[in-house]
Amino acid sequence: MASNGKSSNGVEGFAKGVVSEPSRPSTPKTPTPRNTIPQVVANRMARRVVIGAGIPTSFGMGTFIVSYLLVTRQIADVQPAVTLLVSGGFFALGLVGLSYGLFSSSWLPEPGTLLGFEQIGPNIKRLRNGAVARQSEPR
Repeated sequence: MASNGKSSNGVEGFAKGVVSEPSRPSTPKTPTPRNTIPQVVANRMARRVVIGAGIPTSFGMGTFIVSYLLVTRQIADVQPAVTLLVSGGFFALGLVGLSYGLFSSSWLPEPGTLLGFEQIGPNIKRLRNGAVARQSEPR
C-alpha cells in the first residue's frame, strides 16, 4: 500500500483512517405529474378527514369502553347487540366523514368556506374526469 492510504488499485485503506470526500447524494430527476393534488389542498383534506372521520371513529371505539364500564360496574345491562349497533353506526359515520373530508376541500390556493358543501360537486366531477382520462390512456 502507498503511504497516502490508497492501494495500487485506487481503493482507500479503511484501517489507515483516510476519510474520502463525501459523495453527493444523487437526486433522481423524476418529472412531477400534472394531475397531482397540490400540497395546500392535501393539507386541507387531511384536516377535514381527521375531524370528519377521526371524531366518529373515536366515539365508535369509546362505545366499547363505555359499554364495558356500564356492564362491569352493574350500572346498566347493555346488550352486546346494542354495543355492536352503536359502534357500527359511529364507524359508518366515520366512513362518511372520510369521504366528506376528501370531497369538500377547495382546490383553490385560498381556503373555501367552513363546511365546503359547495366544493363536493366540482370535486366529484374532477374524480370522474380523472377516471375517464385514465381509461382513455394507452397502456
